[in-house]
Amino acid sequence: MRIGIFGGSFNPPHNMHKDIAKFILDNNFVDKVIFVPTGSKYKYKNNLLPDNIRYDMVKLITDKYENMDVSDYELKDHVIYTCDTLNYFKTEYPNDEIYFICGTDNLSYIDAWKNGIYLLENYKFLIIRRETDDYDELVKKYDKYKDNFICVDGLDMNNLSYNTVRGNINDQKTKDYLDKDVYEYIVNNNLYEE
Repeated sequence: MRIGIFGGSFNPPHNMHKDIAKFILDNNFVDKVIFVPTGSKYKYKNNLLPDNIRYDMVKLITDKYENMDVSDYELKDHVIYTCDTLNYFKTEYPNDEIYFICGTDNLSYIDAWKNGIYLLENYKFLIIRRETDDYDELVKKYDKYKDNFICVDGLDMNNLSYNTVRGNINDQKTKDYLDKDVYEYIVNNNLYEE
């Protein structure tokens, strides 16, 4: 089986996250997608909702799909890095192929991540092309590892940001960006209110 690991803060999870996972599955890039919310101890992430709330919101999405799941692996009282996460899933699924789902924005500086070169050497990357990034230039930058890159083309990426969602939670357009159950969870729990 081919398993795609989809990390992110998911603060909140929105339809583009779901669409990415569905597109990757529907187009046979992987057989299963596991969402892995980033823990709140990660120093570069601020203003995150509590771990359990973000986990619950992602679960509202993944529970609707047989080949999607959510993991709480990074939701610990200390920082868990991507290299630790991928190694964990490789241990959990020793007979399966592990792929890291990564936008071109993250790929552009992955060599600066903790054990970034190790990741490039040891894992396959499903790279979500963003219109503002030059995929070909990135491949040149990491030419030595290009055999581990699989470009996911054909996905209509919009410029939706977390700030857009969080700042306008009652706006109709924002409502359309969110899964219905996630939106109701946010409203019922008074999340993202000033």
